[in-house]
Amino acid sequence: MSQLPRVVITDFITDDLEPERRILGDLARIEALDAHGEDDLVGRIEDAAAIMLYHYVSLTRKTIDRLTRCRLIIRCGVGCDNVDREVASRRGIPVANVPDYGSEEVADTAMGMMLSLARGIARLNSRLRAARGEWSYTQAAPLARLRGRQLGIVGLGRIGTAMALRGKMLGMDVAFYDPYKPDGYDKALGIRRLESFAELLATSYVLSLHCPLTEETRHMIDGDALSQMPERSYLINTARGGIVDTAAIPAAIVSGKLAGAGIDVLACEPPGSFDPLIAAWRDPDHPAHDRVLINPHAAFYSEEGLMEMRTKGADACRRALLGEAVATVINGVHGNGDQRNGDRGNGVHWNKDATHDAIG
Repeated sequence: MSQLPRVVITDFITDDLEPERRILGDLARIEALDAHGEDDLVGRIEDAAAIMLYHYVSLTRKTIDRLTRCRLIIRCGVGCDNVDREVASRRGIPVANVPDYGSEEVADTAMGMMLSLARGIARLNSRLRAARGEWSYTQAAPLARLRGRQLGIVGLGRIGTAMALRGKMLGMDVAFYDPYKPDGYDKALGIRRLESFAELLATSYVLSLHCPLTEETRHMIDGDALSQMPERSYLINTARGGIVDTAAIPAAIVSGKLAGAGIDVLACEPPGSFDPLIAAWRDPDHPAHDRVLINPHAAFYSEEGLMEMRTKGADACRRALLGEAVATVINGVHGNGDQRNGDRGNGVHWNKDATHDAIG
């Protein structure tokens, strides 16, 4: 009897793999490699028929060029910046993602961070617990009413849209920048489109990021961008760490340009103690200590969302092994040499709907 093909889970998932085994059944052998870097994959991935990739590991040319039997690379999440899709395309290997598993969770986290910062909840809790200052609302003053204030959204994909609807429910004036979003979408939601990123920066009381990491968006929020924001404004990033030059945040907090920042994602995870933002956040004498919220890339998480991510990833592998179409292929390769429209579902750039919400 011929040996079953291998499906490997590169990272993050290390349990008994019950969801994956239930879906793939007797089609494949499933192995969790528990890798923490690409070098951990050497000698363990080359003959895999399908690869389930999470977010601790990247697949670059040096790994993809060694694959001999791969029918699918599935990024179990939305953002695909940790896969070299051009190399995979040249090798005829489909790359797919799971674009819709955590939209509610990420939008809820972004909204929760905004409320905690803009209503002074995090700052007051932090200072009172440390017995610093008076037992008084004045420790968080001045705070502005959210109703009527502008919530600016960068990238109006699934999560950006969910965040926009949450902002509307609070009575905020919701505006967005997304130069590639079709005309009319803003009217359907009852929000405002701004044609200039600079205008969004200059007018947003809260700026919430919901675009993927590309060369176009890398460090789009840096010291210069922060300097263009209103005094005592707020920054929320639940998208990708590399979109923000976080080293610029402490100075913006000290100057009063930023009243606070909520950061779920960092360019390096976990960060080193040398990271300027982490150092300031951990220093009880730095203004960033109780004006910055940092989460460990957790906005995507709920038990339901995590299970959906795993089962949808496994189902894509099952389809690939059976020679069936995988609906969320993002590099235009469909496993049979048929190079279809590369913009189907998601595109290479952040201007395609399904790539907007770079989470997980």
